[in-house]
Amino acid sequence: MNDGKNRNMNRPRRSGRDDQGRRPPLPSYRRGPLGWLIVLVVAFTVMMMLQQWQSVDKIEWNAFEKYLRDGQIESMEIGENEINGKFRPGVPGRDEKAPVEFTVDYKPDVVRARLFQILDESKTPPETVKFAKPRIWLTLLINLVLPVVIVLGFLYFIFARNLRSGAGGMLMSFGRSRHRLQSKDRAKVTFKDVAGVEEAKEEVSEIIAFLKNPKKFQRLGGRIPRGVLLVGPPGCGKTLLAKAIAGEADVPFFSISGSDFVEMFVGVGASRVRDLFRQAKENSPCIIFLDEVDAIGRKRGPGFVGGGHDEREQTLNAILVEMDGFDTNDQVIVIAATNRADILDHALTRPGRFDRQIFVPLPDLKGRADILKVHAKKVKLGPDANMERLARGTPMFTGADLAAIINEAALMATMADKEFVEMADLEEARDKVRWGRAKRSRVMDQNEKRVIAFHEAGHTLVQSLLDDADPLHKVSIIPRGPMGGATFALPEKDRTIFTKRYCMALLQVCFGGRIAEQMFCDDISSGAQSDIQQATMIARQMVLTWGMSSELGLISYGPDMGAKEPVYVMPAEKEYSEKTAETIDGEVKKLTDEAYGKAKKIIDANKDKLERIAKALLKYETLDADDVKMILEGKDLDKPTVGDLLAAEQAKEEQSKTQTEGPGTENPEGKPSR
Repeated sequence: MNDGKNRNMNRPRRSGRDDQGRRPPLPSYRRGPLGWLIVLVVAFTVMMMLQQWQSVDKIEWNAFEKYLRDGQIESMEIGENEINGKFRPGVPGRDEKAPVEFTVDYKPDVVRARLFQILDESKTPPETVKFAKPRIWLTLLINLVLPVVIVLGFLYFIFARNLRSGAGGMLMSFGRSRHRLQSKDRAKVTFKDVAGVEEAKEEVSEIIAFLKNPKKFQRLGGRIPRGVLLVGPPGCGKTLLAKAIAGEADVPFFSISGSDFVEMFVGVGASRVRDLFRQAKENSPCIIFLDEVDAIGRKRGPGFVGGGHDEREQTLNAILVEMDGFDTNDQVIVIAATNRADILDHALTRPGRFDRQIFVPLPDLKGRADILKVHAKKVKLGPDANMERLARGTPMFTGADLAAIINEAALMATMADKEFVEMADLEEARDKVRWGRAKRSRVMDQNEKRVIAFHEAGHTLVQSLLDDADPLHKVSIIPRGPMGGATFALPEKDRTIFTKRYCMALLQVCFGGRIAEQMFCDDISSGAQSDIQQATMIARQMVLTWGMSSELGLISYGPDMGAKEPVYVMPAEKEYSEKTAETIDGEVKKLTDEAYGKAKKIIDANKDKLERIAKALLKYETLDADDVKMILEGKDLDKPTVGDLLAAEQAKEEQSKTQTEGPGTENPEGKPSR
């Protein structure tokens, strides 16, 4: 018996190319009987219109009476609504180039008797006057047959073509799935393109083995998971991982977003689900990828949707039924991705449907370095580019953020006419992705610049002198995004747990800027807003969730984020008494006051060092960790300032311009050229 792949070789392919990579022949557009009938009707109508557009002079009734009484009409034909005739040669008062034939509107019920009277008075010969025969067939064609032909033609173009082509379009496409099919010939993404999620890659390896060799699992009666749910923050590579699974297994890949099922017409989503699963079974073995499945897979109930006839609920029910209808031999794997697994319906995530949930987390230090190396293969890197160092400086970055860093660095190096991407470009791109573009052209008041310099110097001093804080990376007073300046840390490792000492060090670093402002500028500013918010958040986490308060003990007062039962009624804002709330507020203030006091002692004992850091920031605008270390050791910095760098760049441009134009050349007047 052949396996699933051999069974499907004789089936019609739904991709854009055949097995040899050739495009299919263009469809034949032969006309049927209805098409030829439409062509004949159009041609007949055009002929009728051309006959009417011939050179015919349309005259008024009064002029027609005058020509008739004067005997200037050679012949005429009286119709139902008009009179067509021909003038005699040489009619006085008419131009020789004027049309010989004429037409005049004729209303029998008004002027019929008058017409006969004029004919008798003018003694017009009877043989020159004819009466037109009624065109019953033409009237019938125009009034009855032509509308029927138009309606039939409209139905032909709308329905017959859609049914013949099998493609979704117009009215026939509402119930068809809007998936994107990536055939196995075009599935170029493999596990080599996915980095930073090694555990997730190991979990899906058995799915790949099943799609490659299903008999191996059927031999012992095992059943492969029917559905795999990828859960993780946005940008961590869930979609890329699903494509890599299809690429490794060498099977077709049906990709569709959850929002593509929902339409304004009730029942369309369920129809699209049935159509998608039907096509997937025809192309098995294959993978169905449902991106952002939370758009249709939300919990059902009065607290979430409007009732049993809701469009999302019908779509969800259709997915549940289709996944239950899978047989062990169908060889169709459903992979879904979401970053909101907490709101998914439990009927969707139970065993038998989405049997397995794979968490795709933020990459760790090694994962970030691997991701950067994958994306850096496409760009030219300089000898000083260090992916490990850059990975240390990008904690909590997603895979999408890291890809953006490499791309931004390549663009910066290109705009600067560099031969390759340097480490400075990579660090500037990292800061741009996280905090925004540097506003170097922004003009700041000197007093404001001095306040920012002392504020950042306070952060820098405290972070450099505390052993429990992360090592300093660099400090800058160049505005970036909403911030006037920033102090950057370079963690030595990824932290999965936070100790109390580390949290207290973070609080002290947060308050270092405000303390320096108050001590050296004799005033405080709004620049500490984000520091205060961050410190408050850390302190409340320590008290409410992490049990780091001696007064409250080991009790969690934060929201329950791990509840698995469906919640149909929103919980109250807090589940503790007012007295406990007062105690929580007191403990939070106690922690912040303690950290503020410790930071103030550090700054009081190192005022001269802080002042030297602030003056260096005013002079150089950016200091790295080595510069700050030299200042703390009492050494002088010997590096060019921002003004020196700009002057050197300008001199370099002028020198290159002079070399291009050629020095010493003279113009015809004898004056040296520039």
